Amino acid sequence: MAASPSTARAINDRFALRLLQDEGPLTATQLKTLTGLSRPTVADLVERLQGSGLVHVVGESGAERRGPNAKLYGLVADRAHLAALDVRTSSVSVTVADLLGTTLAEASVPVGDDSGTGSAVEKAVTLLERTVKEAGADRLHTVAVGAPGLIDPATGELRDSSGLPAWHRRLVGVLQERLPAHVLVENETNLAALAELREGAAHDREDFVLLWLGQGVGAAVVLGGRLRRGASGGAGEIGFLPVPGTSGLPSATGCDGGFHELACAAAVETLAAAHGLALSEALAAGDGPFLDALARRLAVGAAAVVSVLDPGCVVLAGETGHQGGPALAARVESELASLSPLRTEVRPTALGDAAVRRGALLLARDTAQDALFGPSATGL
Repeated sequence: MAASPSTARAINDRFALRLLQDEGPLTATQLKTLTGLSRPTVADLVERLQGSGLVHVVGESGAERRGPNAKLYGLVADRAHLAALDVRTSSVSVTVADLLGTTLAEASVPVGDDSGTGSAVEKAVTLLERTVKEAGADRLHTVAVGAPGLIDPATGELRDSSGLPAWHRRLVGVLQERLPAHVLVENETNLAALAELREGAAHDREDFVLLWLGQGVGAAVVLGGRLRRGASGGAGEIGFLPVPGTSGLPSATGCDGGFHELACAAAVETLAAAHGLALSEALAAGDGPFLDALARRLAVGAAAVVSVLDPGCVVLAGETGHQGGPALAARVESELASLSPLRTEVRPTALGDAAVRRGALLLARDTAQDALFGPSATGL
């Protein structure tokens, strides 16, 4: 069945907007070439998008013959402002950007263990409000929050998890109450994987697993270019994985005894101390014996994931993955090859500490553009 004229216009408009997002400012002639549409259809399309406030003239191309086709059209970047929050157990970082994802302002604030729930939430909200003001944004369209813990697939809310600060859950509710914006929350590891898939270490892969190695331990599973969350939102809770070399078995309420016991920041710090080194020194200096021992630990967890999913690629992220860099990744790949017959490349994060915020910003940008680029955006 052929699409109605209004549906066809909506499809064409959305396609053109995506091209302007991905390819940058384009002339009408370039839009005609890339979309395959006729010149009159492109002219109507551009006029519609300008009238909707989504597109404007940003300059002229270098064409010798000046005229309508020499004008460069681009998205109106300040049509919507976005915010990305990286919420850790002891800090909050914020980035404010425009509709194109260009960073306008960013800041962070520590949140001490002695901060009560109300105080911690107020610190985070105040940081966001101040950063929005510094960015020159009147209001936010979409806010994406990255935090540790499970996201309920039915409600999209951060689930109450033992071992995580209570202010994390409260923060999302306060943001929803105080901001006239769409507020989203996603697991930090999933957001890091989204960023590595789109812009980082896994940009050339459709299948990979990201191992988050920090204060907590987790994994994100990407198959066929899509993030897989699992039936209860818990895909990748590798910290609970029973593995050899631990004190016992994990439980439903705690991951002591699981892979977390071998790979969390505290365990890695203890391992470094056993080699007579401070953790930062051991990772930064690339101490061979320490990295070998750490790689053997990490390969145990990675091998379990690889044996089930066969992703072909594992990305090491989080503080340990970032600081360990290529030297640690190469050792894990070598250890993994001795444990599994499945060929698996191991790569270090390409985005480092910025991965969670970058993933949150991509989520916010996609959500805002879906809202603005839909049929209602052009009055169809």
